[in-house]
Amino acid sequence: ERGLTIFELPTYSPELNLIEILWRFIKYQWLEINAYSSWQSLVSSVEIILKKFGDNYVINFA
Repeated sequence: ERGLTIFELPTYSPELNLIEILWRFIKYQWLEINAYSSWQSLVSSVEIILKKFGDNYVINFA
């Protein structure tokens, strides 16, 4: 009556979780290899990406 559709999702479906999509872009496309040299470097690099997300870092699904 209300136009609702109920369907089951798989137990684990990272392609439907927005944070998984964002992390995949950060990890495989935006992080430089030298970001993994230390914990502080990794944290700093991820923080920079998150602060500039939407301006310098954009996910385009087209």
